[in-house]
Amino acid sequence: MKINEKLNLTMLCDFYELTMGNGYLASGMDEKITYFDLFFRDVPDGGGFAIAAGLEQVIEYVRDLHFGPEDIAYLRGRGIFSEEFLRYLENFKFTGDIWAVPEGTPVFPREPLITVRAPAIQAQLLETYMLCEMNHQSLIATKANRIVRAAQGRTVLEFGSRRAQGMTAALVGARAAYIGGCAGTACALSDQVFGVPAGGTMAHAWVQMFDTELDAFRAYCRTYPTNATLLVDTYDTLHSGVPNAIRAFDEILKPLGITQCGIRLDSGDLAYLSRHARQMLDEAGWTECRITCSNSLDEYLIQDLLSQGACIDCFGVGERLIAAKSDPVFGGVYKLTAVEDQDGRITPKIKISENVDKITNPHYKKLYRFYARDTGKALADYLCVYDEKIDDTKDLEIFDPQSTWKHKTLRDFRARELQVPVFQGGELVYDMPSLEQIKAYCKEQVGTLWEEVLRFENPHHYYVDLSQKLWDIKNDLLHSKK
Repeated sequence: MKINEKLNLTMLCDFYELTMGNGYLASGMDEKITYFDLFFRDVPDGGGFAIAAGLEQVIEYVRDLHFGPEDIAYLRGRGIFSEEFLRYLENFKFTGDIWAVPEGTPVFPREPLITVRAPAIQAQLLETYMLCEMNHQSLIATKANRIVRAAQGRTVLEFGSRRAQGMTAALVGARAAYIGGCAGTACALSDQVFGVPAGGTMAHAWVQMFDTELDAFRAYCRTYPTNATLLVDTYDTLHSGVPNAIRAFDEILKPLGITQCGIRLDSGDLAYLSRHARQMLDEAGWTECRITCSNSLDEYLIQDLLSQGACIDCFGVGERLIAAKSDPVFGGVYKLTAVEDQDGRITPKIKISENVDKITNPHYKKLYRFYARDTGKALADYLCVYDEKIDDTKDLEIFDPQSTWKHKTLRDFRARELQVPVFQGGELVYDMPSLEQIKAYCKEQVGTLWEEVLRFENPHHYYVDLSQKLWDIKNDLLHSKK
């Protein structure tokens, strides 16, 4: 099979999900109702929060779950699956329930981004693809948001397709970067598929194709007079690149009455070059000419450039964004948290480890975020058992689970349940927002976080508390397993 042929993504699963499914059926547990949480343990780059992304692709995947004749033939050929299980897969359809945090939501470690309630085989089969999509897109959206915040209101474009880990990473990575705050992408396919605005001007090859740099700039200005951004570092930025750009602007754009144009720097000391280029452009009367810079940028380099007085209007960020180079693994996991019997009784389940970070929060849970009514700022998140009610008309004392002595009392707050229903009884019930709506929602929700949580170095530890009932259940399970 060629890699570019249409693949059945249902088969993008770890093989143990199939062997467990076969075993569940053989053990009479195939219809046992289970609850699984998808969550992550650490924020990339030591940041204060992450951005949830990837839900739209998860939805498309769940809606198309099926096993075709080729898949059944492959599994039969492995010689380890029962015919009863293969017949089960032939008629496979997801019939469970899914709740999820909307894309673009700032999220914190150990919070369920997705909760699945479904028969054991169905719930287990979702694991790999959901983790693959949520881990990747949440990672890139989180990195993009850091870079965009470092740019302090200046435009950030995603330039990373050629350095992404494969075609799909480039395609959905541009989508995730847009959710995180980037203004657009260099990837035409992501524009065609998702509507992420794509743009671009020239590479060094354009300049090299002409006899002179000036000829190259003139030709480009004639071809794209309303979108003329000239790459000025092919030969000598300040002695030929910028002067030739100014001359081309004067000869081609000025007679047309066009004052908006741009130059791009892709090498050298960007702070020094941008300051001098700005001075040269302004002295020539091209005060509206924008300066774009690229060249292995990230949030820290952007901060440094701006602190040095760099005159940059737009940043093109490639490999360090699309591959999240500084911390390239999001680390989301998918864990069983409860099972339900035929009478509807829910029994919590817990995973215990010598590594405290790997101990799970048991039970079917609800996730709340508390906002101050006066400022609208996020105060804390709260995990409780599914049947608990939150009364935000009364004061509430919350604790920091990482430091049980540390607590604060919330007053005059508003409670919002973060997870929303996505599938019920196997049917999609979620009205998927547009990509523009997701992007705007992300910006709005990041705006509810305090500056102390937003900072890159040693961010404030945001409270994610467990209700007393949930804490007691977890504590009892920990002691009962000893």
